[in-house]
Amino acid sequence: MPLWVGIDLVRTDEVRASLAAHGERYLKRIYTDAELLACGSSPRRLAARFAAKEATRKVLVRGDEPLSWRSVAVCEQPSGRLGIELSGEAAALAERRGVRRLELSMTHRREVATAIVVAELE
Repeated sequence: MPLWVGIDLVRTDEVRASLAAHGERYLKRIYTDAELLACGSSPRRLAARFAAKEATRKVLVRGDEPLSWRSVAVCEQPSGRLGIELSGEAAALAERRGVRRLELSMTHRREVATAIVVAELE
């Protein structure tokens, strides 16, 4: 089975700066309501989710294809693990790419958050 892998690293201070500069506009542009509920205003947790979104984009997007940040969401799965949920244009793009499943691993430590997304293809 073919796999694609995306990885991203985000500095917490970059998220903190975006929050300071753009506040609610930044939050509503990037994160879903469920993500905001899960993270509150924690720059560390928001940075980890941003890294997961960017790692997912690296798996799905080729060239300059547009993809809304909110069409990729980090959500809690029934198992209790965090996973990626796609909607709208991200779900359509994944279907066109033949993505069967996405797996997510993310972490944050001090001022850095990272995420890895593995896509299993048909």
